[in-house]
Amino acid sequence: MQRHKPGRTRHGPSQGGRGGSRQRPPADHVLLYGLHAVDAALANPQRTIKRLRATENAARRLEATLKTRGVTAELATPRELDRLLSADTVHQGVVLETEPLPPAELDAVRPEGVLMVLDQVTDPQNVGAVLRSAAAFGAVGLVLHERHSPPLAGALAKAASGALDVVPVILVKNLARALTELGERGFLRVGLAEDAPQSLEATPLTLPLALVLGAEGQGLRQLTRETCDTLCRISTKGALASLNVSNAAAIALHWATAAAR
Repeated sequence: MQRHKPGRTRHGPSQGGRGGSRQRPPADHVLLYGLHAVDAALANPQRTIKRLRATENAARRLEATLKTRGVTAELATPRELDRLLSADTVHQGVVLETEPLPPAELDAVRPEGVLMVLDQVTDPQNVGAVLRSAAAFGAVGLVLHERHSPPLAGALAKAASGALDVVPVILVKNLARALTELGERGFLRVGLAEDAPQSLEATPLTLPLALVLGAEGQGLRQLTRETCDTLCRISTKGALASLNVSNAAAIALHWATAAAR
């Protein structure tokens, strides 16, 4: 589970009837949707649960976790959930209102394993996919720029498929400063760049390791490049050499997990 300061778990009285209020949550609350994202949030004791709305089918699929957490879903129709979010949102019949998780602290990250760092990647689908890969390969955390990252909810949580409540997320005000601190703590800082002279596969990797990736198009900013110990690229053979940042992250994580010592 994500390492955060303990919080109280509380939820309002259950309402067995359909529908209920469809008012937007308070500003300090977030909405999570999708079965995997909601199931992981319910299973996370650090999550403060405010309100859960679900279809009968979704409530049945979440039954074991709901029973363990002591939460009863307010029954709602798919159309009511569509109105709460939007008609094109794939909510899978469940919407959870919760308080956001406080971000983990950089100095709490264990100086071991692989840490993911994203340089101003703002697309929630991409960040969510990186989180999912981070969880799959056992990364110790994900570092994001505080002002240039998407909200830790909604589309990001859905794309992360539960990883938001598994992988610690660290928000930093200054990415170069954070990378400097990681270097001082013994992390090898490897930046991924298409124009790097050496390949990731030919680069000696040691643990602890910070893999640094930039946004599509812009890539790594100059100061970020200068703060990395080395820059490398992922070898490709096809005519289309460019990789989506989330795909690049998954490949880099897989290689680093196997090769780093």
